[in-house]
Amino acid sequence: MKITKITTYRLPPRWMFLKIETDEGVVGWGEPVIEGRARTVEAAVHELSDYLIGQDPSRINDLWQVMYRAGFYRGGPILMSAIAGIDQALWISKAKC
Repeated sequence: MKITKITTYRLPPRWMFLKIETDEGVVGWGEPVIEGRARTVEAAVHELSDYLIGQDPSRINDLWQVMYRAGFYRGGPILMSAIAGIDQALWISKAKC
C-alpha cells in the first residue's frame, strides 16, 4: 500500500483537517492546526507531503522520524502540529486495514 494523495481542508476561522488517501482506497483523517496559524501549518503539511507521497503508510514510526529529523532546525509548534495531524491520519488508516 502507498500514499497517493494528501489533501488539506481549511475551515475558517480556525480549523483545519487533512485527508490521506492510499492506492488501496484507505482514507485517514487528521487535524493539524494551531490557533491563528492554520495557513502556516497547511504549508508545512504540503511541504511534508512531497516526501510522504509514494511511501508505505503502515511505517508510521519511520515516517515520523524522517518528518521530524529531515530539516536542520527541528521541532517548533508549526512543524509538530503538521506532523501530529499526519500522524493521526496514518494511525486511522492503519486501523482500517
